[in-house]
Amino acid sequence: MGRLIAAAVALVATVLVLNAAPASAQESDEPLRVTVTVDGADITGRTVELDPGKPAELSITAVNPGSAPVKVRLVRVSGVALALTFYAYDTTLPFEVPARGQTVRTFPLDVRDLDGQAIGLLPTSVELLSEDRTALGGASTVADVRGSYWSVYGVFGLALVVLTAVTWAGALLALARHRLSRNRFRRALRFLPAGVGTGLVAVVTLSVLRLVPPEPAVEIPIVLGAAVIALLLGFLTPHPTPAGPPAPADQGDRTVDVSTQYIGVQGSTG
Repeated sequence: MGRLIAAAVALVATVLVLNAAPASAQESDEPLRVTVTVDGADITGRTVELDPGKPAELSITAVNPGSAPVKVRLVRVSGVALALTFYAYDTTLPFEVPARGQTVRTFPLDVRDLDGQAIGLLPTSVELLSEDRTALGGASTVADVRGSYWSVYGVFGLALVVLTAVTWAGALLALARHRLSRNRFRRALRFLPAGVGTGLVAVVTLSVLRLVPPEPAVEIPIVLGAAVIALLLGFLTPHPTPAGPPAPADQGDRTVDVSTQYIGVQGSTG
């Protein structure tokens, strides 16, 4: 069980580090320049509130700096945390952006399903996609999702808490029972999954509490910092006490009472 938890935590951490690189490269040297407004306000540099109880009006202005027209097929709105996509809305909205021109499109975005998908602050992107789902341009922001604690993202956070608690319990129980390796580096590695899990829990908690969004510039230092602290704790744990020799078994009192009985022999006379 402990190895399975450690492998799962390590896999999430690996995906998280890889997510620091750009998600996808643009095939064109001159992608569309996209400006997005929600309910009339530009999303750039601010937090956008997405309430499942009411639709949002999305307006997209696409500017084509290239010398050839660009055809847009889909508009995708997606929210990502820890390299995982927790919500995505694809809206079919075909239009063409002329060469060195611009096009404006406005449409309502129905976000009623967000109540069961996410909660808190999540990095959100609005992308324009071609017929073959190639990204043509987009804009990014942070969405304040007014969803439920029992949404997919909320349950994901609770699962991380449980797995991290189990990992810590296993490491501390092994320490208490003197079952850790006599090698300090192995003891440090024994605590590593618990540290990574603690960092992931911290990232999700800050997001759900609407304090800090789980962006790579924030989540990677938190996870790595927690992992380093756990490694140090494991490295500095006391050396396991070797088991002493077994106590001698109680053999009882082996003293034997020996009683001597003298039998007098009476000889006959006469």
